[in-house]
Amino acid sequence: MVNKVTLIGNLGRDPEVRHFENGSMVAKFPVATNESYRDKNGEWQTNTEWHDVVVWRGLAERAERSLKKGSLVYIEGKLTHRKYTDKDGIDRYVTEVVGNTFRMLEKREGGSGYSGSLPSAQDAPGVSYQIDDSDKKTVSADTQEEDDDLPF
Repeated sequence: MVNKVTLIGNLGRDPEVRHFENGSMVAKFPVATNESYRDKNGEWQTNTEWHDVVVWRGLAERAERSLKKGSLVYIEGKLTHRKYTDKDGIDRYVTEVVGNTFRMLEKREGGSGYSGSLPSAQDAPGVSYQIDDSDKKTVSADTQEEDDDLPF
């Protein structure tokens, strides 16, 4: 069985980071992904989906350091669902992507598609993406080490 999520999108706000007494930390942030298509009149339409992302430990520390509102990021993780009771006693349900790796990307105007060997996506014409050279290493949540077996 497989539970794998891959997102390429922009952060909706700076990561919200919490530090725990045992020294671990968690970062939460929303990521917006866009799907562009032509409607029946031939006009480009864009549908935006919001995803709640959670990263732990070393990834949370790295997210706090490097991610900012509007940042373009590649995220891999798994889809999780949880239930909690709010302060009024009402059951609430949350769907989140628990990230096990992320990589900063840089948006570049004027091209088409993705530079490098990033996964393909349906984007509006005139927009391309490239890897941000200032963040060449990807950290895996499981190993907390550099991951050299990346698809890009």
